[in-house]
Amino acid sequence: MNAARDALLQRGIRLEWFTIGWNSIEAVVAVGAGLVAGSIALVGFGLDSVIETAAGVMVLWRLQREVRGAHDDHVERAERSALRFVGLTFLALGVYVLYESAHKLWSQEAPAESWVGIGLAVCSLVVMPLLAVRKRAVARALGSRALAADAVETLVCSYLSLTLLLGLGLNVLAGWWWADPVAALAMLPLIFKEGVEALRGGGCREERLAAG
Repeated sequence: MNAARDALLQRGIRLEWFTIGWNSIEAVVAVGAGLVAGSIALVGFGLDSVIETAAGVMVLWRLQREVRGAHDDHVERAERSALRFVGLTFLALGVYVLYESAHKLWSQEAPAESWVGIGLAVCSLVVMPLLAVRKRAVARALGSRALAADAVETLVCSYLSLTLLLGLGLNVLAGWWWADPVAALAMLPLIFKEGVEALRGGGCREERLAAG
């Protein structure tokens, strides 16, 4: 392994450790605040953070395997396994969000205000785009589809952060109780799309990202 590639792998490993730590904290705060406030959008955001944490662990494992000199075939199998796992968890999240959002709209159950959730969404909007750009650059340099897919997941988190902020903000500022479940439903197209692409092995977009 040449020194330049080893440096890129180590950079990718540091980014994944940061991803795992950040999303672990984000998941605990979001799910806890969401359960207290009765916010399906906030709980869904927290569950997405759990998925991103799991994906980060898998990508970290893949990068560490290469650092330790694993055969290319083993690295490729690890990437595909990670992508399929992420795909299944995305689809499970989508089903949960769909059911809970429909129930909230049908019963007209209003969530409580959550300033903690709003603060979390703002922080995520700042951190996630920067992290995604860094991951994407390393993924292109390494030619890693798994890391490229993880960068896309981080961008998805940015979109979900914006959607979450709109839903929680409209509930607090305008009293629009339905904004929270509608915001959660707005997450679904992207959640299902990324899930299907991951199950297919990462999709063409991730291959283009990795190829640069």
